[in-house]
This record gives sequence, structure tokens and C-alpha cells, in this order.
Amino acid sequence: MTTQDKTMEVRLIENGTVIDHIPVAALFKIITILGLDGDTEHRMTIGTNLESKRMGTKAIIKIADRYPAEGEIDRIALFAPQARVNTIRDFAVVEKRHVRVPDEVRGFVRCANPMCVTNHEGVETAFRVVAEEGVPVLKCRYCEKTTRRF
Repeated sequence: MTTQDKTMEVRLIENGTVIDHIPVAALFKIITILGLDGDTEHRMTIGTNLESKRMGTKAIIKIADRYPAEGEIDRIALFAPQARVNTIRDFAVVEKRHVRVPDEVRGFVRCANPMCVTNHEGVETAFRVVAEEGVPVLKCRYCEKTTRRF
């Protein structure tokens, strides 16, 4: 048996999205962000601990016939700021986008301060991104509490 006989290839998708360069530790968070953990409609390929020259190891998600919304891409950037989102049409990459950490995050992250108004009054959370060191630091617009864990 040759090396070529032992290689398995992942099927190409005709139309959809490929999210590449995901840190392995962020894979399942991104699956949750995209709502893929309960998705039975779209064909998906999820790979983890794949070799990467730039990252050492990486994860990848391929989703047939689905394109993430802009808000979903912003959320991906919080956990995988080096990720790339590739749009596929007719088996070809028609757009490559680097994710960008947004300046503000609303309604997605919970404030870590138990006394914050957002945890008692049903007020939508709002955070400013105040620093980026691998993982962004978020500062609550209401109570000024900073958090790196979200």
C-alpha cells in the first residue's frame, strides 16, 4: 500500500462556507455560535487537530449551502481572530475574508459582574473591545467590568 492509498480526502462542497484557521480550543464554541450543534439540514465537515504550518494545529468547518451572517462572523472573531471565512460557489472560492474583531459586542456576552444592571433588569449587554492580545478584552458599557472569559 502506498502513502497515496492511505490518504483520505475531504469532499469539496459545491456551495457554502469554509471557516479555516480556527484554534482547536475554539472549535466547539464556534460550532455553538453558528448553531451547528443542532443543525440537521446542512451537510458539514468538521476537522480538528489538523496540521498547520502557521498555527501548529488548527480546526476547520465546511458547511454546504449555508453562509454565516455578519453578526456570526463578528462573534467568530472573538474566539478565532485569525480565522478566514471562505465563500464557495460552484466548487470555487469566490471570496476570502479575514474575520475582524468588532469594536463593540452587544447581546452575546454576559457581564461577569453579578451586580451589573444587565444581570438583573433585562437590559441587553454591551461591551467595548478595549485590547487585543490573542483574545480580546471586553469592557462593559454599564459597570465598566472587564472580562477576558466569555
